[in-house]
Amino acid sequence: MDRVRLGRTDMRVSRIGLGAWQFSGDAWGAFSYEQAKAVVAKALEVGVNFFDTAAVYGRGRSEEFLGRALRELGARGEVYIATKIHGDWLRRVDILTAVENQRRRLGVDAIDLYQIHWPACWHNTPICETMKTLEELVDRGLVRYIGVSNFPLPLLEYARTCLSRTDVVTSQNRYNLVEREADKELLPYLRREGIVLIAWSPLAKGVLTGKYTPDSVPAFEDVRRNDPLFTPQNLRVVWPVVEEVRRVAKAYGKSPAQVALNWLIRDPWVYPIPGAKTPEQVVENAGAVGWSLSDDDWRALDRLGWEASQKIVYVTW
Repeated sequence: MDRVRLGRTDMRVSRIGLGAWQFSGDAWGAFSYEQAKAVVAKALEVGVNFFDTAAVYGRGRSEEFLGRALRELGARGEVYIATKIHGDWLRRVDILTAVENQRRRLGVDAIDLYQIHWPACWHNTPICETMKTLEELVDRGLVRYIGVSNFPLPLLEYARTCLSRTDVVTSQNRYNLVEREADKELLPYLRREGIVLIAWSPLAKGVLTGKYTPDSVPAFEDVRRNDPLFTPQNLRVVWPVVEEVRRVAKAYGKSPAQVALNWLIRDPWVYPIPGAKTPEQVVENAGAVGWSLSDDDWRALDRLGWEASQKIVYVTW
């Protein structure tokens, strides 16, 4: 697996990481520790060394599973762990409590990347109180780097003004071939400022794998059940993109998922963290690295994806 420097950090990470939302056991269906350990073991085997989780995933369950698996596999010193603090826990007292719980669940002295999961929507905690507390965690050696997630650009810009001894190094946002809001203002800013965009949902929750058509949408019993991207209307909008991804995949001898991920890693400031529920999916995701789409194919996908992204409607009632 290719290694790259993660933005302005000293972390040399695999070109794609592994998202661990599926370890929660709720959002993506039942998931045992044995399954989680098998996924982590295969990720290590294929060279993945960056793992992303969050406190809210299964109320700490994902963090526990990830930390236990890495410990049992003897891999803690070989990997980087990113986690996120609940968006409702952004007062100083809550952050100081949460980070101790998360360090314990992960089994680490210091968290490599500590991210705000989403802004303080309900409690209206002043952003500078939050950011200065995160800076304090860096000063104390409990956290190495800090990032944000799901922040609009104006709030990210303001959050950075609250810091004096460190800076935001990553912004984790929904970003994939057909969900492109970050292209409008956020991604140009991140590139200019040297901040990495960690792309969550890089496969659009499976839409870009080609498994689902407008006429054959399963009755999902997981987080996709209420995702507007899976309405027949929106699947019809993105279907030309999926068909092109499938065509390109066949031409390159790759899978659609590998093509969709390869499209992302063309940009050095985009870092995808696809999830995986099986070791086979880990191997498939890793196969997105080590080759490149041609300029013509990349541009064709980029154009189709952008056009579709502007037609997707998120209103469902």
